[in-house]
Formats: sequence, structure tokens, C-alpha cells
Amino acid sequence: MRGVIFDGKQVRVVTDLEVREPGPGEVRVAISAAGLCHSDLSVVDGTIPFPVPVVLGHEGAGVVEAVGAGVTHVVPGDHVALSTLANCGTCAECDRGRPTMCRRAIGRPGRPFGHAGSPVHQFASNSAFAERTVVKAVQAVPIPDDIPLTSAALIGCGVLTGVGAVLNRARVDHGDSVLVIGTGGIGLNVLQGARLAGAGRIVAVDANPAKEEAARRFGATDFLTSAEGVRDLLPTGADHAFECVGRVELIRQAIDALDRHGQAILLGVPPATAEASFRVSSMYLDKSILGCRYGSSRPQRDIALYAELYRRGRLLLDELVTRTYPVEDFEKAAADAEAGRVARAVLTF
Repeated sequence: MRGVIFDGKQVRVVTDLEVREPGPGEVRVAISAAGLCHSDLSVVDGTIPFPVPVVLGHEGAGVVEAVGAGVTHVVPGDHVALSTLANCGTCAECDRGRPTMCRRAIGRPGRPFGHAGSPVHQFASNSAFAERTVVKAVQAVPIPDDIPLTSAALIGCGVLTGVGAVLNRARVDHGDSVLVIGTGGIGLNVLQGARLAGAGRIVAVDANPAKEEAARRFGATDFLTSAEGVRDLLPTGADHAFECVGRVELIRQAIDALDRHGQAILLGVPPATAEASFRVSSMYLDKSILGCRYGSSRPQRDIALYAELYRRGRLLLDELVTRTYPVEDFEKAAADAEAGRVARAVLTF
């Protein structure tokens, strides 16, 4: 079968990738579509350290092909969106409704794939850049058949992370002011999360003026090409500032833009050793800096919720899919994503 492998030096689309049968509590999914998220490219450039060789991809949707013993919530033929949370479901964090904090779901890459006689790692417990993948049952969330799989694929990372950061982590309230720095795939979902939450003024910042139209479509009330103008729009500062790029200087801008009791939420992924600075005295007015993993999501609940909001016309998915590419055109899709020519490139099988 086809798949996208990174061997530590180069990315290749191979045709002889293998995947094992699902074991107890696992599901094998035939991937129909997978979004190309910047995190995939961050593995390639070394920003996210990961063992190699590895099958990339972590934002996918497809059709259940087979289930292992004990799996009852999906059956072959079901349409599913995949999450990256291979959480155990039995630890204290899972029991408290915090699956993103499950220690069994972090830093334990499996190797269900094989290529040229050697095992291959699975990225983010998912590896959606393959015709078939095997995931834990908890990662496969059933969705209605009438949702296009090219759109449903984006729920599993971009929507869960961006919308979830607004609703679950920041808990934006009606009338709050929101600043979003960076309007790529994650930033657009933060914008529509703020819109869904009923935020008052929603200011988007992106150096690329061509992104204004999309930003406003997803919920921005204002658009700037530099954070220098934020105080003109929000004289006392923002209640919530989301950094969606992963650059330390932008993290500082997000913190400096906060109003009293404001909070900065960090969603972008800088290099693992990056350090950011801020003026300590500015924090004493009840300001906060919040990390956020995967939108603090509960995928079995949230994916179903977002799918229903999409069906009601309240959540935008189709508009995120700027262009689809056959998996063989991975290099073209990656180049377009890196250059900012697409909000989300989607690979199809």
C-alpha cells in the first residue's frame, strides 16, 4: 500500500508499505483523506524530534475496515474521524475528563507498520498518510456518512486544537475580546471558535494581507498585518491572545497585548529548546500564560459535537480545504503549505 515515510533525511512516497492486523481494542481504518498539518513538516525539519523511520500524518478520516476483539462502538463500513489521543481511559487523568494529560498517550510511539523488512514508527499514534492505519479504538470517532471525508479529516487536529483551545482551555465568554496571531489552519479554527463562543471583537494578525478574506469569513471582526496596531483597536488590551505560529517574538507580542486578567494561550510549536521572555511586573494584574495540548479536547465528545455543528452550518470545514492533492503529490502539497498558499492541503488516497 502507499504511504509517506520520513527516514530522517528525506520524505518518500512508497507503494510497498505494510500494516499489521488490528489487535484487541484496535481498529484498522482505510484512510480516504488526510490534512497536511505544520506539525508533520516540523518532524521533517527537526522542530519536533521523533524517531525514524516514521509514517507521517495525524489528521485523517476514512472508513473502518476491521476491528479487534472488544471493539463495539464502530463496525466495518463506519465513517470515522481520527484523533491522535491514544489515551488509556483508565488512569486518573482520563477519569477526570483530561485525556490530553494521559501519560500513556504521550511519548510512546508504536510501530504497526513495516517497510522493506523493517518496522516503521507511527506518528502521533495515527499516521494518516497511509492507505491504511491501525489505531486504538478510542481514537476512531464515528461521524455521519453525509460529511465529506476530505472535510471531516480536518476535525481530528486543526479543529480540535483551534476550536478546543477557545472553548475548553481559554473558555472565552460572550463579549470577550480575542486576539489571534497567525491565521493558518490552527488560527482560522481559533477564529471560528471565538465566533462560536460569542466573543465581541476578534482581531486577527497575519503578515500576509491575502489572508484577510479567509480570516473574516471564519470570524475576525478586524484584520492587521502587524501586532503594532492592536492597541488602536483594543486600547486596554485583549482578554485572550492566541499565538498560533510558534515564534518566541510573537509569544511576547501576545503577552504584551493582554488586558488586566487577560490570558495568552500558546498553540504554535517553536523548536523544543526555544525560550521566551516577558516582563514579570506586567503579570501581577492577574494575567496568565497558558500552554494548551490538542485543544484540551475530549475527542469522543468533541468530534461528534463539531460534526453536528458543521451539519447545522455553524462550523466551517469545507472552507478550510484550500486544495486536495493525490498522495503522490506530497512534495507539492508540502511546498504550498510552507509557502502559505493554502490554509490546509489535503492528501487523498
